[in-house]
Amino acid sequence: MLSRPSQIVRGLAAVALVAAAGLATPASSGARDKAFFDRVAGQWKGPGEIVAGKYKGTKFTCDLAGEPAPGNEAGLKLDGFCRVGVFKQPMSATIVRKGNSYTGKFLDGAEGKGLDVVSGKVAKDKVVVGINRKQLNGAMIARLQDEETMNITISVKVEDTMVPVIGVSLNRQMDKIAVGSIE
Repeated sequence: MLSRPSQIVRGLAAVALVAAAGLATPASSGARDKAFFDRVAGQWKGPGEIVAGKYKGTKFTCDLAGEPAPGNEAGLKLDGFCRVGVFKQPMSATIVRKGNSYTGKFLDGAEGKGLDVVSGKVAKDKVVVGINRKQLNGAMIARLQDEETMNITISVKVEDTMVPVIGVSLNRQMDKIAVGSIE
């Protein structure tokens, strides 16, 4: 049985990389969205922390790999894990453009132990994705600081206010390959 903090981290860390997928140019352009998803696909790693609620102060790290959707479809498939102390939890997510918005799920969706993506809007350097699980509504905002760094905030709605609950900072992981020339 998984502890509550690990379930929260597991579900929300998946949100983190999926946010990377949505950091695109205007949502009205499927081709530009597809190009962006292709560009942000890859290996991402970094720390996060629960910043509000019962588990405030819980720190975790995530190691996530994203693959762009096949063909001309704009989207991303995510696999990886997040670690809380010695506990390692698998992560998975999908996000797909539907019309001028996005749909998808984290883990097995809201019907299981995950979250559903119910809406989305992209701008030049950020994406806002609506997330839902039963009676919990919230949003994930991901901002691309530069090509190698992404900051993610996950907030939940409490009455009429959005309250930040998780912060994550991901860095792109590059292969360390020696480069040289043959003479």
